[in-house]
Amino acid sequence: MRSLIGRALRPEMVAGIVLAVAMPAFAASIDFPPQPTQTTLTAETHTQDGCTHATLDVNVSGSDRPAVAGAVAIDEDGRQLAGAPLDSDGHATLSIDLADGDHALRAVYLGDASHRGSVSQLSRIHADAGSTAPDFSISVSPATLSVALGQSQQAVITIKPVNNASLTAPMFITLSCQGLPDQSSCTFTPENLEILSSTPTACTKQSGGTTVCPPTSTMVIETQLGSGALARPRIGRGPGPATWALVLPGALALIGLGLRRRRWIGNLALVVLLGIVCALGATACNSRYNYYNHGPPPIPPTPAGNYKLTITAQSNNGITAITHTTTLSLTVQ
Repeated sequence: MRSLIGRALRPEMVAGIVLAVAMPAFAASIDFPPQPTQTTLTAETHTQDGCTHATLDVNVSGSDRPAVAGAVAIDEDGRQLAGAPLDSDGHATLSIDLADGDHALRAVYLGDASHRGSVSQLSRIHADAGSTAPDFSISVSPATLSVALGQSQQAVITIKPVNNASLTAPMFITLSCQGLPDQSSCTFTPENLEILSSTPTACTKQSGGTTVCPPTSTMVIETQLGSGALARPRIGRGPGPATWALVLPGALALIGLGLRRRRWIGNLALVVLLGIVCALGATACNSRYNYYNHGPPPIPPTPAGNYKLTITAQSNNGITAITHTTTLSLTVQ
């Protein structure tokens, strides 16, 4: 029998079996270089309420089969305006408001563990809202953030004035954010910005050597690590549930036997029973009792994933409200 097996397993067959077993493990241990990608940007604009709105479609494709993941940012002259995460097909849609004039936008893909970053060709857009009323635009930089659990990251919100020379009073702008995952927060410092008739549209140097810039606010996004299981109950000195389970039935049985002989014992039993019920309601069934004896409930962590945050800037003069938005790509790890 052994001779038959030895004849069947020739050296070349043994080598083939060894290679077939070893090749998957060997291939898995090789670190392949990131694959190149291609990013495209298409823009569609329309004018509404004296403002030019641009809808931007970004597509990122790789030369290999694994899906492209990560986030993209919209860039103009080296300044990021907005960001968004890619979906499972490598696609993202962004909506931004553009001030009057010519714009040259491009989409920047930041890459991931398996793909290189890439930049789209410039998409030239002419925005002509046809309005001379005071206005503003909003941008965020960086437009993509990655935050670990229990940590925080920050971005800078820039408000660029438009037609502010005709202002007769300061324009106050309030910032807010939407789309945050659970157990996370965003704060702005300052939360309210001010535009004057003299506020520049870009950083400029004045005669005294000081630099004046458009108003900015620092946005801080904070995630929550979460707590573990419930806190361990404290050991009390009073009787436990098992003691009450033995004492109460016995006491009630003795009271029941005395009810046949004396009426006043029955009344006393009702009073005692009422007192016991009130005591239980003030201890074991009370939320404060549960907190002190069982501890606070566990705090869930911020869910990991990719999120598209909307940052809103709103100004209200008492009659009409001016609202502009931008987006930020948030990755919680």
